Amino acid sequence: MSKNTNTALGILAGATIGAALGVLFAPAKGSKTRKKIKEKINETGETIVEEAESIRNSVADSISSKKETLEELIEDVVSKGSHKAEDVIDSLEKQLEILKEKNKTLQKS
Repeated sequence: MSKNTNTALGILAGATIGAALGVLFAPAKGSKTRKKIKEKINETGETIVEEAESIRNSVADSISSKKETLEELIEDVVSKGSHKAEDVIDSLEKQLEILKEKNKTLQKS
């Protein structure tokens, strides 16, 4: 996990604990306190789901970006390799022509 993710989760946990303690120590009836605790739990659950979705989206975007970069690098390497292969083939064809000419002169003798 990244430092930002850990920080966000730490802040979220601290806020949840603080809210729960505040509700527990506040002077109110038991039924009201239980209702407040239930509401805070629901709010915290929603916040956790939102944070998890945000983290998932961030990771998915990062992976997608890295994949595109890798694909571009592979395409570049293949392209350069193809150009080099073409250069080697051209050079070999020229050398073959030279050897054919030398062979013709040797055959005439």
